[in-house]
Amino acid sequence: TNNYYPQRDGHIPELDNESTTTSELLQAHLPTAKVVKAFNHIYAAQLTTDGRPAGSTNRRALVIAGDDAGAKATVTRLLDQFGFDTVDAGPLKEGWRIQRDTPGYGPRRTAEELRRDLAAAKRYADE
Repeated sequence: TNNYYPQRDGHIPELDNESTTTSELLQAHLPTAKVVKAFNHIYAAQLTTDGRPAGSTNRRALVIAGDDAGAKATVTRLLDQFGFDTVDAGPLKEGWRIQRDTPGYGPRRTAEELRRDLAAAKRYADE
């Protein structure tokens, strides 16, 4: 799914008041799809430069969120093939923990670091 930037996307009330997430909006628009939030906190070019073999020290991790366990397992396998560990944030509604302005959004992180970042994330209204 994508990242919400009001200055680019215009204001979307449900996202501004944090009653839903971009991933949940996408799932609502595609009700038969199995949406998994992934890749939203890594630059595209880094997909080809930051991957490392499984078990590598300081292997970069990426967060996923989704409501379908099978779909999340598929994305986890894909991330591993690309050279990344996976941190599961839970259902789509928890995807806000890796949106813009949260600790884990953007910087290169290991799985352990991302778990801490997810736990430390605050909603915009709480800042």
